[in-house]
Amino acid sequence: MDRMSPDLGTVQETLLIPLYARAVETRKENALLRDPRAEEIVASLDYDFRRFDGLPSLLGSLLRTRLFDRWASDFLGAHPEATVVEIGTGLNTRYERVDNNLARWFDLDLPDVIGLRRNYFTDSARRTMIAASVTDEEWTSEVADTAGPYLFLAEAVLPYLPETDVRRTVDLLADRFPGSLLALDTAGPGFFDTQEDHDALGKVEARMRWYCPDPGQLTDWRPGSEVLASHTLTSLPGPLLAELPVPYQEMVAAITAQHLPQAEGYRLNLVRLT
Repeated sequence: MDRMSPDLGTVQETLLIPLYARAVETRKENALLRDPRAEEIVASLDYDFRRFDGLPSLLGSLLRTRLFDRWASDFLGAHPEATVVEIGTGLNTRYERVDNNLARWFDLDLPDVIGLRRNYFTDSARRTMIAASVTDEEWTSEVADTAGPYLFLAEAVLPYLPETDVRRTVDLLADRFPGSLLALDTAGPGFFDTQEDHDALGKVEARMRWYCPDPGQLTDWRPGSEVLASHTLTSLPGPLLAELPVPYQEMVAAITAQHLPQAEGYRLNLVRLT
C-alpha cells in the first residue's frame, strides 16, 4: 500500500506527536488509552515517526488527552445534546472515544490539516469538519446555529499562537458563546523557556509563542470568567489517577517526586467564559 506524505505547515506538524503517542500506546498490554484509528493512520503516513520513539513527553501527551476526554465526558453527561467543538482538531479521535450518540460535534482546523483529515474521517449528520483559522469569525456562525451549551476543546493549540491571537480567540468565543466552557493548555515557567531542549519539540521546527505563567490571566481578559480547574501533569484529579493502570500511577508519582520544572510549568485548564 502506498503511504501518504503529510503536507503540513510548521505548527500543524506537531499534531503528529500526539497521534503517534496514541498509536504506540494502543499496542501495549496495559494501555493508558486505546486508539486503533491512530494506529491505522500512522501506518498509512510516509513520515519518520521514529524520531519520537521512547520520548517521556509522549506520556504527558496521553495524560493530557485522558483529562480532556474526562472533561468532554463529564460535559456530555450533564448536557447530552450539547455541542462540542475541537479547536485544532488535527487527527484527533475524541469523538470515537467519548461520543454519546446525541451530541453535535465540529472538528475545526486549518485547511491543510482538514485536507489531510478528510482522508480518514467523513462528515455526518452530527459531525462536521470546518477548514478555518480559529481567529476567523466566520466559522462561528455554523456552530452558533446548533443548540448549546458549548464545550470548546483546544488541546495543544493556543500556546502556538501569539498572545494577540489567543486574546482574539478568547474574546470571539466569549462574545459568540457566553457561558461556554473552554479546555486549553498553557505554557509557563520551566516549560516555555526550555522548548529548544524539549524531547519532542526539539525534533520539530514549531515553537510555542504564548507565555502564560498564570491561567488566571484569562479571567483578567474577560472579567466574570472563571477558571474551573487547572492541573499540572503531576497534579491530575484523583479520580482520573485512580483509573490509570498501576505502572502509570507509579510513573506519575515518580515524576511528581522529582519536581521537574517542565512538568510544573505546563498546565491543563478548564475555563467558563463570559
